[in-house]
Amino acid sequence: MTALLEIKQNIKRFYGQYEVYILPVLKFVLAFAYFLWINSNMGYMKQLDNIFVVLILALVCSILPVSVMMFLGFALMIGHCYAVGIETAGFMLLLILLMLILFLRFSRSQNLAMILTPLSFGFGVPALMPIGAGLLGSALSALPAGCGVVIYYFIRFVHAQSAALSDPAAEITEKLKLISDGLVHNWAMWITVIAFVVVILFVNLLRTRAFDYAWRIAVIAGGVIYILVILAGDFCLSITVAMVPMILSTVISVLAGFVLEFFVFGGDYSRTERLEYEDDEYYYYVKAVPKASVATSERSIKKINAEPVKEEKKEVKVVSFSDDVFPEKNEMHTVKMPDMVSENTVSEKPQGLDKIDFEKQLEESLKDL
Repeated sequence: MTALLEIKQNIKRFYGQYEVYILPVLKFVLAFAYFLWINSNMGYMKQLDNIFVVLILALVCSILPVSVMMFLGFALMIGHCYAVGIETAGFMLLLILLMLILFLRFSRSQNLAMILTPLSFGFGVPALMPIGAGLLGSALSALPAGCGVVIYYFIRFVHAQSAALSDPAAEITEKLKLISDGLVHNWAMWITVIAFVVVILFVNLLRTRAFDYAWRIAVIAGGVIYILVILAGDFCLSITVAMVPMILSTVISVLAGFVLEFFVFGGDYSRTERLEYEDDEYYYYVKAVPKASVATSERSIKKINAEPVKEEKKEVKVVSFSDDVFPEKNEMHTVKMPDMVSENTVSEKPQGLDKIDFEKQLEESLKDL
């Protein structure tokens, strides 16, 4: 456990130092995977189904907000649908406009879930999206997640009925009826939308509670609820669901949710403190959960130079007063002390002191004795 905490702290420190470089790289990888998924599942327009087009669009998205990635994805979808038929492109455009007007304009900060939802299906772990959105996002993330499910199933429907939709002999009304029936009567899509919305709301509700291990309980509850909702749709609406792969993918999603909880939250409930405060108007009951951390030793290398340090002699600057400044002192450039000095100054030596023979006077005084 200590080693995992050290890895977590090192990753957070590394991300904090190089965030300005890491964030564009992550956005580039996400946009590249998203656009590549669209081309691999549609790919009807050869001009757009090009790796260089995907690279250019991903580079543009790496320096722009996430909403640009979502709109470029919509443009790719409409372009591929136009290659199938103008009716399909028109229906796709109408569907996107309804989503933007009715749902996506209320959840601008959570619209990343719109991009991640088709990718979760593409990687075979659809339950990871609602569990992760409930942990890391808010309740509003249920709106773009539900729209992402609709987009995913619509792309699957176009892929399955591309031959009939691209038939020039078929009438426009027949194509529109086929598309509308395939979307409205797709009960697997609607039960998946309900499962995503319920799981996101329930996980977010449990995650924000104050009881111990709320995040872990929310992850487990989200996986269980996802399985139960899919099973209920299987029994009530006669939807054919591969149970074993669905349960296996949900278990993998729950394990991935535990990893998210460790790296994002990681609270140490063994050291929980409950505090109480009060002021003139309120009482405050606070539950403080410290973050699980470990002290990491930082190594510092000090370089010792073996060469002796050369002592530099300081030159004493002697200030002399030029004759031009003081013309009255031509012989000596010294300052004469004044006659009257303060008590802290040393008095001058008498001029006749050097001429007195102290030894001779001492001998005369001894003879008198």
